Amino acid sequence: MDWNETIENFSNFLKFERNFSDNTLDAYIRDIKKFSLYAEKNLDSYKPKAITYEDLQEYLILQSKQKISERTQARWISSIKSFFKYLLEEEIRDDNPATLLEGPKLGLYLPDTLSVEDVERITKNINLSTDLGVRNQCMVEVLYGCGLRVSELIELKISDINFKEGFLKVEGKGQKVRYVPLAKYTSHLIKNYIDNVRVNSKINKKYEDILFLNSRGSSMSRVIVFIIIKELADRAGIRKNISPHTFRHSFATHMLQNGADLRFIQEMLGHSSITTTEIYTHLNTEELHDTILKYHPRNI
Repeated sequence: MDWNETIENFSNFLKFERNFSDNTLDAYIRDIKKFSLYAEKNLDSYKPKAITYEDLQEYLILQSKQKISERTQARWISSIKSFFKYLLEEEIRDDNPATLLEGPKLGLYLPDTLSVEDVERITKNINLSTDLGVRNQCMVEVLYGCGLRVSELIELKISDINFKEGFLKVEGKGQKVRYVPLAKYTSHLIKNYIDNVRVNSKINKKYEDILFLNSRGSSMSRVIVFIIIKELADRAGIRKNISPHTFRHSFATHMLQNGADLRFIQEMLGHSSITTTEIYTHLNTEELHDTILKYHPRNI
């Protein structure tokens, strides 16, 4: 089902089943049409059934850069949440990627960024005396140390880890494959998890090659990873709005702060556009201005 047909059906649903006023209905449909145009132009998997939580978050971050009012931002999120809830109820999708979206608090829909100290606090508060603790520590370090999307984390295969050469083979959006360097510290944690925790699990045959498993020997779900991350952040006393994507965002930010080239970060994250990378690293406008002038070939 394409966007036009889906949006038309959604419009009828709001009008006849939800009794939306004409003005509210027009606003909601305008919001969804705007997102559909963005999806078709910028996303490899752009159909309504293929949109992910990260796609929605990236879109909202991009829109927030336009200095739109909090009220309008809140309506965007309401429109998107209603649309994907409708798709779930109509069994067009079997999940709702908008469930975890939250409204703007300070006028900008930007994800919180963890400091290096925040990451340390989270990992140090994990109970490593349990198998789940060892697994959760490993997941956090792979999210942060490799800058993976949560979908890439839960689909990561053991056969895609090259310990000898030190890299992960990651299949990202649109089935695009990229190779992510694997730090020795992260590599050690993965090996420890495989050799001392995962080996003791009763593994569902279908998931024998999947790295991270739940207690039933199957792959982790996105929602469970989100819940784990929230609980770890609460335990560490971190009051920021944390999600698995926060670690990816923080990874990019810390890489940039440490001097990494923006193009390298783009490759690491698997962004098709450098603009998206700039959003994730929330470059300080003044700093970016100074950097451009410093290295501009005409600014002699």
